[in-house]
Amino acid sequence: MTKVYIVNTNKTHSNQNEQEMINEKKVAAYYSPWKYFIDEIEAGDIVYLYSNGDGIIARGIATGIVEVRDIGQNVEEEHYMHLDRFERLEEALPSKKITEIAQSVTDPKYSIKWNQTMIHIPHFIGLKVWQYITKHCL
Repeated sequence: MTKVYIVNTNKTHSNQNEQEMINEKKVAAYYSPWKYFIDEIEAGDIVYLYSNGDGIIARGIATGIVEVRDIGQNVEEEHYMHLDRFERLEEALPSKKITEIAQSVTDPKYSIKWNQTMIHIPHFIGLKVWQYITKHCL
């Protein structure tokens, strides 16, 4: 079964990273240990790009092909993967609403820890988020 990930765009540390992800239609992580999280994403997985302070700003389907790139003089410190069916949301989906969607299909106590580079969420919740975005955010 496909997995679902919410990946932080690293805007807090570099606004350039978020813009590159949008412009190049990719998901990326930088430096150890976070860069290796990208290596866990497989072809067909659902990926949401999450921007601190805004929420989910884009979505796509993982290609499964991990690529690496240097960051200045730092060798292979960016791991990234292009996303098929990439879509930039017209309206960001905030964390509060994502939690509400998750709670609507689980229970009122369900919570998501937002202070992570990459969050794995259950497939059935990820699909509900996809449906909500399709109806309300594009």
